[in-house]
Amino acid sequence: AHGLRKRYGQHQAVDGVDVEVPRGQILGVLGPNGAGKSTTVRMLTTMTRMDSGSGSIAGLDLTTDANTIRRIIGVTGQDASVDELLTGRQNLTLVGELAKLGRSAARERAAVLLDRFGLADAADRMVKTYSGGMRRRLDLAASIITAPPVLFLDEPTTGLDPTSRQRMWSIIRELVADGTTVLLTTQYLDEADALADSISVIDHGRVIAQ
Repeated sequence: AHGLRKRYGQHQAVDGVDVEVPRGQILGVLGPNGAGKSTTVRMLTTMTRMDSGSGSIAGLDLTTDANTIRRIIGVTGQDASVDELLTGRQNLTLVGELAKLGRSAARERAAVLLDRFGLADAADRMVKTYSGGMRRRLDLAASIITAPPVLFLDEPTTGLDPTSRQRMWSIIRELVADGTTVLLTTQYLDEADALADSISVIDHGRVIAQ
């Protein structure tokens, strides 16, 4: 992406951000709260329309191919977006069906991911009984139900205890080893250092270091 800009009223949230993530690598995007990281992610994931700039994901244009882009990316936001009144298995199966996998395929994929993410023993418990780390792992599992080639992780370990963070790191490394391309925003220097192939630092809506 090149020259991304977004203004909200008098606030210039993003002011000319350039980002590039090679296939099969992790770009770590560092910056304090309010720096413009999440707004950048929202533009790159087509959830927010950019005021100006351009970009592509897997060769698809952010503006003209937005619908197709949504089908090939996975997104995990800062807050877990799972349904607390459903079980872990029901959550993943529902996401799979919404992604048009078909009921049988969605159930099979859900079972595979629950096992991979260490949630098989809690698969049939309601999510409201899950710990914060378990919810984040379930949320990440939901974002890759269709095995997307490009994954956006917006501060995926914020608020997690050290053990849960390490487990999330391991899962992210496994996804990249399988060929997934990842853009990861984080406030943690050690997280970026541990996971990222390259790093961009954003402050006041601009990339100030790469």
